[in-house]
Amino acid sequence: MGLTRAMFEQGTIKVEKEREFGDVKAAMEKAFAPDRVAKYLKELDRRSLRVRDLNGIVAADAIDRATGDKVGTARSLYSALSVSDQAQVREFYLSKIEEVDPALRAKFHKLYQYY
Repeated sequence: MGLTRAMFEQGTIKVEKEREFGDVKAAMEKAFAPDRVAKYLKELDRRSLRVRDLNGIVAADAIDRATGDKVGTARSLYSALSVSDQAQVREFYLSKIEEVDPALRAKFHKLYQYY
């Protein structure tokens, strides 16, 4: 008998507040758009925020400031989410910071440091 390997498949967790979840993700997409990501990273640098500190970033309204949205929008949407929705947003955000162009990541290397 041959062994078959089952592929790992991440379970899907249902989003509880779909509108807020979608709006927060859209704001993050906007912040990481090629024409805005440098402005977003400059905003984090100006506020001495690490790129992985999503709670600090949301609290400082850095996403709204970089995208030109009304300050406080992303913070209120994020805080309206359940803990599991926030975890899914965090996972999405962490994937977005890894997609940033390597040259830009090198320029803002301090933001990407773990310590």
